[in-house]
Amino acid sequence: QVHLAESGGGLVQAGGSLRLSCTASARPFSNYAMGWFRLAPGKDRDILAAISGSATSTYYGDSAKGRFTISKDNAKGTVYLQMNSLKPEDTAVYYCAQSTNYYSTIRGSYDYWGQGTQVTVSS
Repeated sequence: QVHLAESGGGLVQAGGSLRLSCTASARPFSNYAMGWFRLAPGKDRDILAAISGSATSTYYGDSAKGRFTISKDNAKGTVYLQMNSLKPEDTAVYYCAQSTNYYSTIRGSYDYWGQGTQVTVSS
């Protein structure tokens, strides 16, 4: 059973930055894509960013482009999401997830999920 644990959420003022971390266990970390998603009230769980098993390929959704950066440390079994220039509309619960594939931007391919971490951006 894969266990994912996110950390790094919190309250930040608009324009500020946060770095989310997610540590995964129980299957070879470098074999699988990792993704960051978020769920805001009244909205679908959107993919923000994804990174391939070897960290050589990345994807960003429109909400993340130019402001967020995904990275991965396979030795530590950890994926990160650096979030800069945060806006109130970024307020949501952020989830990391691990895919069944080496690289994927399809939500349905992500079969293991963390418990989520709340990010609140005040104006």
